[in-house]
Amino acid sequence: MEKFLVNGEWRNGSESFESINPADGTVAGLVAIASPSDVDDAVKGAHAAVERADWRAMPAHKRAALLNRYADLITANRDSLVALQTKDNGKTLVEGYQHVEGAVQKFRYCAAVCETLESPLIPARGDYFVYQSYEPMGVVAAMTAFNSPILHEAGKIAPALAAGNAVVLKSSEFTPLIGLQYGRLALEAGIPPGIVNVVTGGAQVGSALVKHPLVNMIAFTGGTRTGRLIGAAAAEKIIPCILELGGKSPNIVFEDADIDQAVIGVLYGIFSNAGQSCIAGSRIMVQESIYDEFMRRLTQATAALKVGSPTDPETAVAPVASFQQRDSIERFIAMGKADPKVNLLVGGERPSDSLLRDGAYVVPTLFEALDHRCAIAQEEIFGPVGVVLKFRDEAELIHMANDTVFGLSLGVWTSDYRKAMRTTKAIKAGTVWVNTHKIGQPSVPMGGFKESGIGRENGTAGILEYLQIKSTYWNLSDKPIAWPPGSSPRAD
Repeated sequence: MEKFLVNGEWRNGSESFESINPADGTVAGLVAIASPSDVDDAVKGAHAAVERADWRAMPAHKRAALLNRYADLITANRDSLVALQTKDNGKTLVEGYQHVEGAVQKFRYCAAVCETLESPLIPARGDYFVYQSYEPMGVVAAMTAFNSPILHEAGKIAPALAAGNAVVLKSSEFTPLIGLQYGRLALEAGIPPGIVNVVTGGAQVGSALVKHPLVNMIAFTGGTRTGRLIGAAAAEKIIPCILELGGKSPNIVFEDADIDQAVIGVLYGIFSNAGQSCIAGSRIMVQESIYDEFMRRLTQATAALKVGSPTDPETAVAPVASFQQRDSIERFIAMGKADPKVNLLVGGERPSDSLLRDGAYVVPTLFEALDHRCAIAQEEIFGPVGVVLKFRDEAELIHMANDTVFGLSLGVWTSDYRKAMRTTKAIKAGTVWVNTHKIGQPSVPMGGFKESGIGRENGTAGILEYLQIKSTYWNLSDKPIAWPPGSSPRAD
């Protein structure tokens, strides 16, 4: 049974749960469940660790060296991490190796910022010396989603440590194994015990974590419904939180787009990682004048995508991360089939291959929606299901694109840079791609507008989220403060 990590100690729980391999339904691992008492010990241990001089007073370049050592270990263990992730959530090996590289870049970038982050000297309005400095938040409760554990866990641990905090990580109960490996690598890298803790389990564990009085900040990636609950818990305690939530992002194809590139970009935007991405281009918007030709090519290309084992290098669409997620996706597909304003274009079923019958597979699916307000065109499905909408001109497009509660990302395909600038400025989204899709780098902030979240990850802005700002005034004058009234004046 896999143990969880509390203050440098690996613990067993009195209960356990199974992590299921979605490719075939076999047990990927048996994992101990942390009790509320274990969560309490983890947070208290993190609180004590972050206050110790060996971490709080550690020079930035030494903390950066630990982060780089962490990155070295991720690289050295990349094969086992990728294999474990594939077993845990069904992601293809190809994408797993890409995510390992992304995680390594994340740690190295955060190490670089840790060592070089400067704080401003502020012009004084008087005889003062004024500067701004940064201090860690303290204990960060980090909670991640099931779709990309290697990236998500790195995306929480690296900036939190770079900022000098301690972390209590809870991975999704559907994909708990990578987080535990990150806990092992933290200790191997020389991170002091208690600075990285990993607790495992479901909603009860998450609730105990976010409500703990010694948690100073929450960083969450997941669905909007859970994000609201976590935001409410943060508001109750008056602590900051980062919420990286859902999306229903438009991927727009104008009539002057390079059709060859746009077809591939639309396919990649919605069907890579089996559509399980908050930034997936799940609302495909195609201009009326090229609609028929584009859709002919898109549906043919969709039907030709290989659905198969995540270990097959030619697989385009592997299983979704859990059988529960497959059931959720199939409910949306049934909703689309029953809606008179929606037409099924391709897919909408499980694969017929008998070799895949034991896995959580969904065939790549495209619907055509005649009304952009219908449920399947508004709600996040989080699977390999795209919804296609036709538009006449920019005005109609912008209205349709913005008429949603989400605002996470946006793709635009056009050869007219003026049109691209107008469109990307008018549509509310935190990340924009022009003639490409779903790329990112650790130095570029990412986050959403509206119900897609608050706060930013990545970039210097993402690390500053994990820091408190302290402003300091030094008096440079020998004169006393001009008080009480009637004393000699002093300009401030």
